[in-house]
Amino acid sequence: MFQADLLYGGHARPASNGAFFERRNPATGDVATRAAAASIDDVDAAVGAARDAFPAWSAMTPGARRALLLKASDQMEALRSRFVETAVAEAGGAPMWYQFNVTLAANMLREAAAMTTQIGGEVIPSDVPGSLAMGVRQACGVVVGIAPWNAPIILGTRAIAMPLACGNTVILKAAELCPALHRLIGQVFVDAGFPPGVVNVITNAPDDAAQVVERLIAHPAVRRINFTGSTKVGRIIAQQAARHLKPVLLELGGKNPVVVLDDADLDAAVEASAFSAFFNQGQICMSADRILVDRKIASQFIEKLAAKTVTLKAAPSDAPLAGMIDPAAAARVDAMLQDARARGAKVIQSASVVEGNIMQPAIVDDVTPDMLVYQEESFGPIVSVLRFDSDEEAIRMANDSEYGLSSAVFSRDIGRAMAVAQRIESGICHINGPTVHDEAQMPFGGVKGSGYGRFGGRAAIAEFTDLRWITVQTGPRHFPI
Repeated sequence: MFQADLLYGGHARPASNGAFFERRNPATGDVATRAAAASIDDVDAAVGAARDAFPAWSAMTPGARRALLLKASDQMEALRSRFVETAVAEAGGAPMWYQFNVTLAANMLREAAAMTTQIGGEVIPSDVPGSLAMGVRQACGVVVGIAPWNAPIILGTRAIAMPLACGNTVILKAAELCPALHRLIGQVFVDAGFPPGVVNVITNAPDDAAQVVERLIAHPAVRRINFTGSTKVGRIIAQQAARHLKPVLLELGGKNPVVVLDDADLDAAVEASAFSAFFNQGQICMSADRILVDRKIASQFIEKLAAKTVTLKAAPSDAPLAGMIDPAAAARVDAMLQDARARGAKVIQSASVVEGNIMQPAIVDDVTPDMLVYQEESFGPIVSVLRFDSDEEAIRMANDSEYGLSSAVFSRDIGRAMAVAQRIESGICHINGPTVHDEAQMPFGGVKGSGYGRFGGRAAIAEFTDLRWITVQTGPRHFPI
C-alpha cells in the first residue's frame, strides 16, 4: 500500500485535521493508497507557501531555472519503475502506457527547461518622441494545476512544467483516483533540489473536491488556473474563475473523428484507427470515438478493422489493453453498447461480458443519431463507424459534435486531405496519422466544448505570463499643461 502526504513549503505533511482517504486498486479491490485528505486550512497553507516562494523563484536567472528543470527530468526517469508500479495499482492501465507517460513527462520538463530563455517580449514603435516602448512578458504568480487520472504522469507534469519555466510557483491538485502518483510528481521536484514552496501538491478526499477547488480558485494569491478533465467539470471551473476574474486554461473532452476518404491507404487507416480508439482502453482525451468512412470503401474498411480488433485482448496483466479506471466505468461503456444494440446497431466484439474493470474493444456499426454512442463521449474501448458519400458530408459529420479536440484524415491526396483538415473544427488534426499523438513542444488544446488555450512549448508562454507595457523616456517630453 502506498502512502501520500501533502507537500507544501518543501515538506511532506499529513492533513491538518489528520483526515485521510483510500484509493482502491481497480482490478483487485484492495487498498492501493492511503492519502491525506486536505482541509481548507491545508489549501491556504499550500497557497501561502507558493506565494512566499514566488519572489525569489521569479527573480532566478533563466539558466538556473533551466538547470533545475533538467535535474527534475533526470529524476523522473530515475523513478520510472516506481511511477509505473504506482500507476498500475491506482489507475489500472497497462505498464507500457505508463512507461510512455514517464518518457513524455520527462520530455515536457526538458522542453520547459529550453523555454526559460524564451520568455521574451518586443519593442513597439511609439509616436511619443524619445519613448522606448516595450511589451514584456513576466511571471504572473501562483498557478494552480488540476490534473486527471487517465494520462496521469503526462498531464500532472504538464500542469506545472511550463508555469515553472515562466517563473511561476505552482500547486498541483492531485486526482482523487491517483493521489500517490501525483504526489510522486511533487517528490521529483523535491529530490531535484527545487526551493521550498515552488512546487506543492494537494491531495483531497473525493467528497471534498468541490470545496478544495473552489478555495484554490478563490484564493487572492492564485493568479492562473489550468484544468484537464471533463467538459462538465471544466464549465464549473471556468464559471468560478470568471467570478474572480482569473484566466483559466482548459483542455476538456473530445469525440474525435477519423475521416477515411475513398483513396486512403486502408491498412494504414485501420492500424491508426485501432490504436486511436482502443489504446489505454480508449481513456485518452484524443481517443477516436468516431470513424467516418466513404461508403465506397466502408465494407472493406470495417472487415479489416474487425480483423484487427479481434487480436486486441484486454486482460489484467501486461497485455497492451489492460483494465479501465474502475468497474463502474466499464459498466457505463457496456451500457452504451447495450443501448446501441437495442436501437438496431451491429456490435462487433470478441467478448461482450464485462469482468470487473476489464472490457473488450468493440466496433459499433449502423449507428444512428438517437444512440448514446452517437451523442456522448464514450471514454472507453468502443468506436462508432459512420458512412458518408462526399467530402462535404464527411466534414459536416466530423463537425456534428459539441467537441473539437483532435481529428485525423486519411487520403493519398495530401492536397485533398489538407482541404478537409482545414475545415474540421478541432484544435488538432493529423493527416495520415492517429488522433492520439502528443509531443512536448506542440500547441496542444481544443475548440468548442473541448476547451480553450494551449499547453506546450512557446504557445504556453502566453498562458502563464502577464504581458506588460513598459516605457523608458530617453529624452525630454512635452506636456500640454
